[in-house]
Amino acid sequence: MSSEQKPAKGAADTTEAVAAEPRPRRLTYAAALAVLEGVALVVGGLWMLVLGITGGGSGRQQGVSLGVTLVVLALLPLLAARGLLLRRSWSRGPAVITQLMALPVAYSLLKADSMAIPAGIALAAVAVLGLVLLVNPATTRALGIKGPGRSE
Repeated sequence: MSSEQKPAKGAADTTEAVAAEPRPRRLTYAAALAVLEGVALVVGGLWMLVLGITGGGSGRQQGVSLGVTLVVLALLPLLAARGLLLRRSWSRGPAVITQLMALPVAYSLLKADSMAIPAGIALAAVAVLGLVLLVNPATTRALGIKGPGRSE
């Protein structure tokens, strides 16, 4: 291995020190919210898939494609939740992206004149709470993420 590929001793020590600390509750809560969102996407995708298969005409094709899309999209928060629980620094990015994608969906549900308004409120609350938990300094420290200019 070249010297460029070998991790610095300080980086390895920092990673081990972070892993030795107990996982903050905020990180566990953020992972739980990501799991909740992933499960909701899987359930919604399977529901749309069933409706698409049992429907007729163009509704069938649209329902099946939407159902498959939602199930595949559910992988993002589920993988992020696993990474958060295992304290992988890469996992915060997909988790934040999931929360940011949920905000426009919540806004469109809030603009509807139907029973979707409570769902929009709940989704917006979960997304904002998830973002707050993910950008919290304790979460950042637990994941071993250093900001720009922080090489210590």
